[in-house]
Amino acid sequence: MEEQRRIRITAGDVSVTAALCAGGTADAVWDALPLRSSASTWGDEVYFSVPVDAAESEDARAEQEVGAVAFWPAGRALCLFFGPTPASAGDEPAAISPVNPVGMIEGDALALRAVRSGAAVSVERA
Repeated sequence: MEEQRRIRITAGDVSVTAALCAGGTADAVWDALPLRSSASTWGDEVYFSVPVDAAESEDARAEQEVGAVAFWPAGRALCLFFGPTPASAGDEPAAISPVNPVGMIEGDALALRAVRSGAAVSVERA
């Protein structure tokens, strides 16, 4: 069995760890590490551009769960979901358009509420 791949995402003063899932998009994110970017926020979502180019996957969807880490093909961005967004119908996170699953945040994803637009982001192998 393959060892679980973990990443550390630091945005401003907030740091979370996520476990990557299997799949081509997660592989592309792993291969692009380490990387630096700048955070943007959209409701209870933090997203940032990454040097990854991946098409929409078969399992891409807009509806997400709290703690989901996904790649947004249309914006070439990594998205961290921790609550409702302007696209949500209820309390669950939703992306503006389908996103590819990449992983899940381990622990409390609500820590991301402290991240502000423009915060420096770094993503590295944990």
